Amino acid sequence: MATAKVLLVDDDEIVRFGLGELLELKGFEITTAASVPEALKHISSETYDVLLSDLHMPGPGDGLTVVSAMRHANPRAVTLLLSAYPEMGAAAHAILLQADQILVKPMALTALVDVINQRLACGAPGPRVVESVATILERSAQSTIEDWFQHVQVEERLMAVPLSYEQRCGHLPQVFRDLVYRLRSSKPLGTKEVMSIAAAQHGVTRRQQGYTAAMLVEESRMLQVSIFQTLQNNLASIDFSVLLTGVMAIADEVDSQLSQAMESYLVQPL
Repeated sequence: MATAKVLLVDDDEIVRFGLGELLELKGFEITTAASVPEALKHISSETYDVLLSDLHMPGPGDGLTVVSAMRHANPRAVTLLLSAYPEMGAAAHAILLQADQILVKPMALTALVDVINQRLACGAPGPRVVESVATILERSAQSTIEDWFQHVQVEERLMAVPLSYEQRCGHLPQVFRDLVYRLRSSKPLGTKEVMSIAAAQHGVTRRQQGYTAAMLVEESRMLQVSIFQTLQNNLASIDFSVLLTGVMAIADEVDSQLSQAMESYLVQPL
């Protein structure tokens, strides 16, 4: 049997070298990384059978970032996370959607080796889909709009203005197209966008329909909630390495569209 290649990621030098040497004595080929950026460099240039990473890492990123990168570059690798916190509640479920197993620190070497060997003996995990935030929003646009509409229907302030489904939601498909474009263009946060004709028209339309400025803001807030709920529902496939950047870009774009809609809303005659 070929020697299993293990990438060990931990910012603690004692753990990194001590555990690394012990695992080498057990027959594994060990590569170590002291930070998330260093781990990502290894993942992009080498193929590993096992990732063993501390969950809590200093600096940008954490163990989930490393796991997501490994799943994207080498989806057949076994991914194991080490955490000093055995009770993580709901967070543990989200983490398990990314990693194959969470191990509690400190862990006896014999038990750790047994886990690694058992995971390797089970064979490579089946193909695991990893999607970008843009792809998830693109394929989930209609269901997210439906979720938003359901929330709007129980919001008395918004329902004070009676509108059909099309009148209420007609602007949203273009909003999602704009969001997907923004996410895929990878423009820096805060980049001043070209005026959106659709966003400006939305402000005019809402003024004509009888919305107040506060109602316009509220429906935008509810849209962000529905979008983030969609991402929450897709944690099993989302690429964690770009999740934070994607979330910030979504918030920035939705706020930008609200600002443009509000500007055109305010210049309309009463």
